Amino acid sequence: MKRAATLHLHPEALRHNLSVARRLAPGVPTWSVIKAEGYGHGLLWAAGVLGPDSDGLAVSQVGEARALRTAGFDGPLLVLQGPRDVTESHACTEFGLQPVVHDPAQLDLLDAAGATLPEVWVKLNTGMNRLGFDPRRAADVAARLQTAGHGHEGLHWMTHLACADAPDHPQNARQLACFADTVAAFPGHRSVANSASLFAGWGRGGDAAAPGDYWARPGIMLYGAHPASVPEACPPEGPEGDLRPAMTVRAPIIATQSLEPGESVGYGATWTASGPGRAGIVAMGYADGYPRHAPSGTPVRVKNRICPLIGRVSMDMLAVDLSGVPEAQVGDMATLWGEGLPVERVARAAGTISYELLTRVADRLQPAR
Repeated sequence: MKRAATLHLHPEALRHNLSVARRLAPGVPTWSVIKAEGYGHGLLWAAGVLGPDSDGLAVSQVGEARALRTAGFDGPLLVLQGPRDVTESHACTEFGLQPVVHDPAQLDLLDAAGATLPEVWVKLNTGMNRLGFDPRRAADVAARLQTAGHGHEGLHWMTHLACADAPDHPQNARQLACFADTVAAFPGHRSVANSASLFAGWGRGGDAAAPGDYWARPGIMLYGAHPASVPEACPPEGPEGDLRPAMTVRAPIIATQSLEPGESVGYGATWTASGPGRAGIVAMGYADGYPRHAPSGTPVRVKNRICPLIGRVSMDMLAVDLSGVPEAQVGDMATLWGEGLPVERVARAAGTISYELLTRVADRLQPAR
């Protein structure tokens, strides 16, 4: 059953944020990343909004790409984790996908599938140490793919920066140099720039290659959240990067409670009133995707004013201090994040990141598109 809490999606914001990504890297083709159910916004919804204005869409796994093809999307599709078995290797050919290969086992899978892929991306591990081939093996990987007939329309290269959200970190320069040095000898497109890299000015991988040689792959910024993490005391929020929230989560106040000094609210009595006041009980809890670990003081917006969360978040409810909003009453909607309350601010108060909040919103929320 659906909850009283609602999920508002803003397609115009998504399109605007894509235009911001393009302004940050003029002339650079763009893969719009819609993995993880479009960062919690819905895979097909994100594809429907972003697809017409993107040069291609990027997903994490073949199953997501299959769903997009089944739904009728016929544009370029990049699969960031590539195939996991022979069936998925066949699917790459069947659905005209561009897989990213990052491990020797995937080369075996492509061979076992018996069909050639026109375009393949090779991921290099330049220092993230998560996925990717050792750069010293780049020539061997390229030779094996080409010998098998893969990449006859394009063999392309990518890497991922570990510290792009901290542009001054020395790791960035090391990785950019390693990537540029490694791929200099090879034709094909390159891709380095996620959202944080675009804000750092690395839409072309930090070198002087022609804009068309590089592809950007913005993700979190498309949904209105700023990717930067420093300075830690006050990192930038979406509006500071001209980004607009693509999701607003709201829930109604379903009860109010008058409080006397010394009275507590919620499980464990973790918050106690220092004076007379009023608590509003909001129909949103951790079963809906709100972080249980969010502490008292986490911002919630009621009647265009910020109210602090008080007490422990429970499964279906949370409480806010309405002392500063005397006109608030049962039935009024509280904004948990989105329009008027950047998701980064809520995430920072809860000791997490915007990505987690956006991707954890539960299916039981009512869509209000």
